[in-house]
Amino acid sequence: MDERAFDLAGEAEEKQRQQGVANRVQYCGVSALECGECGEGIPEKRRLAIPGCQLCVDCQQLRERRV
Repeated sequence: MDERAFDLAGEAEEKQRQQGVANRVQYCGVSALECGECGEGIPEKRRLAIPGCQLCVDCQQLRERRV
């Protein structure tokens, strides 16, 4: 492969990385005390780490796998 191919691959990778950062979910607001899906309590550490979270870790992981 020539140098130009490496440059193009690097540029494509950087563009994809920037799109991923721009598309990330940004949380804000007040976190729920209980999960909106299963009703289990959301630990305080999670509520503080992710302001505005509405789901427990397990339900959030399930939702992300479906998408």
